[in-house]
Amino acid sequence: MMQLHWKKTFALIFSGQIFSILTSSMVQFAIIWQLTETTGSAAVLMLAGLAGFLPQALLGPFVGVWLDRWNRKVTMILADSAIALFSLVLGIYFFLGDPGLGFVYLILGLRSAASSFHAPAFQAAIPLIAPEEELTRVAGWQQMVFSFSNVIGPALGIAVYSATSLGVVLLLDVAGAVIANVMLSLVKIHQPKPQAVQTPSFLKEFKLGWDAFIQVKPIVLLTGATVIFGIAFMPLATLFPFMTLSHFGRGGYSASIVEAAFGIGMILGGIMLSVLSSKWKDITYVSLSLLVIGLTCAVSGLMSKEAFELFVILSFIMGGASPFFNGPYMAMVQRSFEPEILGRVISLMTSVMLLSSPIGLLLAGPIVDRYGVQQWFLGSGVVVMLTGLFVFILFRRMESRQTGEI
Repeated sequence: MMQLHWKKTFALIFSGQIFSILTSSMVQFAIIWQLTETTGSAAVLMLAGLAGFLPQALLGPFVGVWLDRWNRKVTMILADSAIALFSLVLGIYFFLGDPGLGFVYLILGLRSAASSFHAPAFQAAIPLIAPEEELTRVAGWQQMVFSFSNVIGPALGIAVYSATSLGVVLLLDVAGAVIANVMLSLVKIHQPKPQAVQTPSFLKEFKLGWDAFIQVKPIVLLTGATVIFGIAFMPLATLFPFMTLSHFGRGGYSASIVEAAFGIGMILGGIMLSVLSSKWKDITYVSLSLLVIGLTCAVSGLMSKEAFELFVILSFIMGGASPFFNGPYMAMVQRSFEPEILGRVISLMTSVMLLSSPIGLLLAGPIVDRYGVQQWFLGSGVVVMLTGLFVFILFRRMESRQTGEI
């Protein structure tokens, strides 16, 4: 009965999240495509990426302390509501006229700040609901929900954007957040009380989370490798449409096909992860995922302008490998820390990883504008493959020195 109860809880949560992630995916793709189409500048896209990543990275270490004090379900609802509010403001502005790049960057930054509360709160709530032995399987479910939404999102985003306007897409994001919050409000999450201290101190609680994080050396090392991966790979999330437009000379429909191929791959990868979650160790999945992602990126950087169909296939494979990195990595983290401090640890790690994204974006903009988008695909692929090899070799050595599994 207990097992059935937690599965029903996740069914409710993920049912609502499908709408929220779907509409957010529509907004993200529509904004990126509009900037790509209207400016044709990689630097503009990189600034948009910075606006979307930097607030989360800067707020992350501090958000965790608040998350472990606050009710995580309420925090998720308020954060999603704030994201919807900012979408509403930008949508209204588009109906009134062109808001300009500065205002678009501002809204992207505010949405990012609200997201810095929502994502860690959700990840920290998962171990409060699911049994420990099911965390990798739940991570696979989460990847499927995320992937499903991101398959349909770009196609719907470009369709609605082309038929109406970006303002309409933004208003649909508001509706998605409302549906997600209604479904989440039906769920009960039993959250432990914060550790008792005589005089609650923000800095003391932050230090407690940091000390807990650095004591688990395998997670620290893996997070470091993830930072390298983020610098190389994260700019590609913004550069995929630019690759379709500038290198292959294709339009928005073709760009949405690439996004859909990546997303379909993620769906199938998430299904495979759920089925194979107990076959191999989590770190084995992480290493293989990095190797496959790196190889497909490198090959994409070597393709001719006539090989668009091959690019779609490689995007599909790349997407299929992604859940085998994200899911097992987060499951390893969730197993390694107590629920009372998990919010602090996850937000701290998220911040460290997100700080790698602005570095990658700042490097990618000038390089892509000067040498072409293919060079970044090739270079990032090589770096990601080397990172995968480093992770595999390092953890094999660690296992030979100590008993037990991560």
